[in-house]
Amino acid sequence: MKKAWAYLTGLGQGILAARKWLFAYVLLILLPVSIMLGSFYQRSNDILEKEVTRTMQLTLKQAGMNLSYKLNHIRDSSNSVFMNQILYDNLLQKDKITDQLGQIKELRNLAETAQENQDIFRLRFFADASRIYGGDRINLYPLADMDQYPWYEAVKEAGGGIVWTGVYPEIYNDYGEKNIFSAARLLRNPRDYEEIVGILVMDISETMVQEIVSELHFSDKYAPFLLDGGGKLIYGTDGPDQGAVPNTKAEAGSGQTVNHLPEELLNEISHTEEGIVKRIIGRDHVNVVYTTIGTTGWKLVAQVSESEISHRATAQGQFTSIATLAGITVMFLVLVFVLLMFMIQGMQRRVQMILRMIRKEGIGWLEDRRSMPDGDFRLLERSVDHLIHKVNTLMEESYQAKIQEREAQLRTLQAQINPHFLYNALDMINWSAISHDAEDTSEMIEALAQYFRLSLNKGRDNVSIADELELARVFLEIQQNRFPSTFTFSIQAEPGLSAYIIPKLTLQPLVENALLHGIRKTKNKQGTIEISARLENGDVVLTVADDGIGMEPEQANRLLLEPAAGQHADGLDGSFGLYNVNERIRYFAGNRYGLSIDTQPGKGTAVRVTVKATLAE
Repeated sequence: MKKAWAYLTGLGQGILAARKWLFAYVLLILLPVSIMLGSFYQRSNDILEKEVTRTMQLTLKQAGMNLSYKLNHIRDSSNSVFMNQILYDNLLQKDKITDQLGQIKELRNLAETAQENQDIFRLRFFADASRIYGGDRINLYPLADMDQYPWYEAVKEAGGGIVWTGVYPEIYNDYGEKNIFSAARLLRNPRDYEEIVGILVMDISETMVQEIVSELHFSDKYAPFLLDGGGKLIYGTDGPDQGAVPNTKAEAGSGQTVNHLPEELLNEISHTEEGIVKRIIGRDHVNVVYTTIGTTGWKLVAQVSESEISHRATAQGQFTSIATLAGITVMFLVLVFVLLMFMIQGMQRRVQMILRMIRKEGIGWLEDRRSMPDGDFRLLERSVDHLIHKVNTLMEESYQAKIQEREAQLRTLQAQINPHFLYNALDMINWSAISHDAEDTSEMIEALAQYFRLSLNKGRDNVSIADELELARVFLEIQQNRFPSTFTFSIQAEPGLSAYIIPKLTLQPLVENALLHGIRKTKNKQGTIEISARLENGDVVLTVADDGIGMEPEQANRLLLEPAAGQHADGLDGSFGLYNVNERIRYFAGNRYGLSIDTQPGKGTAVRVTVKATLAE
């Protein structure tokens, strides 16, 4: 019992003795770190909100482009039917029953052809009920039925232009009820433009919009929706009826319809193609992100609340804050105990040494060296101070090294992802061109894809001479498509050169200069480019020659020695890019290598590249 009491007493005395350390810890470390963490947390929330809304906007824009692409196809199909003379020939009045039956057959064939587009559910013609074909209610409907549709007046006012409706239920005799939206337009008699002969209506299944919108998962509270140009709901979780029952707790609690924007927000988004605005639903601050569907003028809108964005950041920030404070506390306490241990051990050694020397030498020894303890403690303080600075420096260097390592990893991943995405995109465009029998476009895209593969070279700075010559060939073939029948070119290379490497993009700027600054500036804009590669006295010599306008030798030498201001990558500036190519070769092979130019005004230009013959590893 006495031992326990003594232990507690000693612990209390120790805490009282350390109160200055605790006060210093709270004042100098805990309080500043808490303020810094709070500021960092708030800043992180702001950055996260901007990044999330920006990502939402990009995703929403891509979804809008996908929807625009499909609607453009439907618009093209409507235009194709609208411009088809067969349609008008079979909408005009004919007396004979056989002729009318033929009209029915032709119109149904026309509808079936249009319905081969998978996005078009049904093509309907509304015509005068007096005609026999005007009421089979499959593809042919009486014109009087149009009075039941609220958008009929808009179709008449459009005078032949396409009117896009919102989502509405339609009952088909052969299918039943289905939710659709339509592209409707007025049909006039081509012989008497004042006469209305019918209405052309293309019905599109709601699932086409649903498939695109359902992929947009931004919020657990708010679903994306579509508005027309006047702000009316076209498609959303609530359906086409704006008076639907609230579908979220936020909506029910606020008395607002989530899918119906306030008038001031509608006015703001109606004048811009895309953007981000804020609204308040009850107690929820909501970011409204929108983009415009170009074909129809509709607005695709998505919403996410700030609380949803910050929820995860809050959890992570709380954990980070607690872990940081705990780590700092532990490090501070460890440092205090280590310092105390060293100080006590040093004092003990010093006291023991003084006692031994006093016993041996007497008290005079202590009088002669009374300044030594002060010096020892100062040395100890300096050593500890140096240690602390060293530890901080090492921690900072370690932190910076980790950040740089992470950035390097991200750049490496990005360098792998971007070319892969580029190649896939070009390949998709190529197949699209092939499917449309656009052989010239397909060849151009194939050449462009090959050019990028060779120029990117998986991020390596050096390439084989064979790849560099191939890159020059692809570039010139692309330029031949750009400037047809204006120049010819030839490439000659000695065998065995593919084993040697040179800096990437050595020939391409020279070839571009030969074309744009040599041949394209002649009076008839025609000429020849000759490229050669050979081994000469242990060096690789590449030559790019053209029969263009040439230049003064003084100007050529100046281009090799001085970088020109305002240099552009398109080769249309005064520098020709020769200085950069020359410097890269000298950096790669040494100062005695580089470019030389043989040129005279009116006699063309020959650029000679001399590079040390370096074998690939």
